Amino acid sequence: MPGLLRGVARTAVVAGTATTVSNRVSRRQAGRWAEQDQQQPAAQQPAAEPPPQAAPPPTMENKIAQLKELGDLKAQGVLTEAEFEEQKRSILGS
Repeated sequence: MPGLLRGVARTAVVAGTATTVSNRVSRRQAGRWAEQDQQQPAAQQPAAEPPPQAAPPPTMENKIAQLKELGDLKAQGVLTEAEFEEQKRSILGS
């Protein structure tokens, strides 16, 4: 049972991290598109539909909830200290 719990917890942490990274990539791509649009003269801009909106940055409440969840997993022994620190840095860095 502890092995299953550890696997589920790691999956949750990885999924959360993947979501964070995906959102960051979307925001960067949207920024690049905006820069390209500003650099093109108005006459050369294609009549295509605008790029998809980037997801809003994570709120402080979401970050706090993720950190609490990480703390709980660490307290249960599911995460090692190194795993905890790595995930904490990724959450706070976004």
